Amino acid sequence: MSFDVESLSSETVVVHMGEALDFRNADSFKSTFQAHVEDGVRNFILDFSETEVLDSTGLGSIFSLYREISPDDGKVAFADVSRPVQVVVQLTRTYKVFRQFPSVQAAKEALA
Repeated sequence: MSFDVESLSSETVVVHMGEALDFRNADSFKSTFQAHVEDGVRNFILDFSETEVLDSTGLGSIFSLYREISPDDGKVAFADVSRPVQVVVQLTRTYKVFRQFPSVQAAKEALA
């Protein structure tokens, strides 16, 4: 499974997460963001509007991204978070690390 990535600028992309980020596709997510990090992207907006499953492996892959870009002042933002993902975010208190926005557009404006 690959992830649809929309480039906004040389430093910012939107990653449309699809139906799931879990043990089945976490490595694919890592490969996707790694290619963009190597190209100089530092801001990632993760669109969770269609995501029904986010497990610990998927969450771990997001933290891998965060650890890789945060030393360079990079940012990971969650946008349009679906109810199932919101439950995971609340239970894990991930909201303390990643900013959330009600829409991809709101995240774009904040990170621009």
